[in-house]
Amino acid sequence: MPVQMDATALTRFLEDGFPQVAADFVIEEVRENAIRVRLAVEERHLRPGGTVSGPSMFALADVSVYLAILAMIGPKALAVTTNCSIDFMRKPAAGADMLCDCRLLKLGRVLAVGECLLYSEGVEAPVARASMTYSIPPDR
Repeated sequence: MPVQMDATALTRFLEDGFPQVAADFVIEEVRENAIRVRLAVEERHLRPGGTVSGPSMFALADVSVYLAILAMIGPKALAVTTNCSIDFMRKPAAGADMLCDCRLLKLGRVLAVGECLLYSEGVEAPVARASMTYSIPPDR
């Protein structure tokens, strides 16, 4: 299945549908069943000690899978997370932007499963791995 929404269309979708968080995320690359998203780290994303918080990393993984799905099926705002598992493997670099490399492992009519590796910018080893399942609303 070819990509239905490119980075520009996805960015516009985020700005229209989720203006409260759209500025936090930069879509760097969209490919068939894959996406790379940057969390532009600000003070509000940090936990004590200056590293990116777990909830901010969850948001990056969640948004990345959501956008990867939309890139393939088009704008369906009501697709929702139904399951998430995150392994936090190492401490993120202090104050560095986070990058998420996401790929869709399954994209069905009703469910999609995505896998994400999260990195601190400039660090080769991933800091977290997330597996997420989304429910896709039926066409009406």
